[in-house]
Amino acid sequence: MPSRPYLGFGLGLRPDHYQAILDSDPPVDWFELLSENYLVPGGKPLHFLDRICERFPVVMHGVSLSVGSTDPLDRDYLADLRTLADRARPHWISDHLCWTGIDQRNLHDLLPLPYTDEAVLHVAGRIREVQARLERPFLIENVSSYVSYQHSLMSEWDFLSAVAEEADCGILLDINNIYVSSVNHEYDPGEYLAGVPVERVWQFHLAGHSDHGDYIIDTHDHPIVDPVWNLYADAVRRFGAVSTMIERDDAIPPLEELLAELDQARRIAAEADPTGDAGKSDMAAP
Repeated sequence: MPSRPYLGFGLGLRPDHYQAILDSDPPVDWFELLSENYLVPGGKPLHFLDRICERFPVVMHGVSLSVGSTDPLDRDYLADLRTLADRARPHWISDHLCWTGIDQRNLHDLLPLPYTDEAVLHVAGRIREVQARLERPFLIENVSSYVSYQHSLMSEWDFLSAVAEEADCGILLDINNIYVSSVNHEYDPGEYLAGVPVERVWQFHLAGHSDHGDYIIDTHDHPIVDPVWNLYADAVRRFGAVSTMIERDDAIPPLEELLAELDQARRIAAEADPTGDAGKSDMAAP
């Protein structure tokens, strides 16, 4: 892979904020768009997307690739992604290290994989095909999980790292997902960060979750909690200046509230980054 660019601090692009973004020119360095929202022939989503892409750098993030499934890759979907990428000109495209269905049935969930050598080779081969078809850098994201497999032979972070190395792709490291799964599966999230190769991590996700006491669910409908902020600071200390964005997919607040959270991310990064670059917002790629 090429060396990673640094875009600064971004937000997930959500329809609730389209007009506010265009009216206020907010202090956001870049936006992450959900690919599936724009795989349409026309209409308001593409109208707003075109206007926002004229003013801000973007990346694309999907939920439908199902790269871990044994079903053949959906080449029509990949062709649609390629068409959207030609339109939006993202710096990279990402999806999740998971499977979402089998036998052409979509379960509408991001389901974890068994952590085995066989699964590494299977997923990595499919990612190589995805990258070849999209002709853009591709990142794979760690998911939150609520079950584990008896057949797993390695840790999640070793599996994620092995897939990225075998596929020669980047990693979208979701800090909230690490925290959620560390509570659910009782592991040390610091060990997770230490086990991921620095040069592969191109992006961080930050988000809120729902705490049910004995378990946590990744819901993206709450503010970011202190343990996740603390883990983010640890991640910045290890990985340095990595493009960081905040996800909010339900109970979406006014844009100003998310901008305040984004400012908090900037402050934490500025304090944690040993190079002094991670808290800057003037490094967005052209």
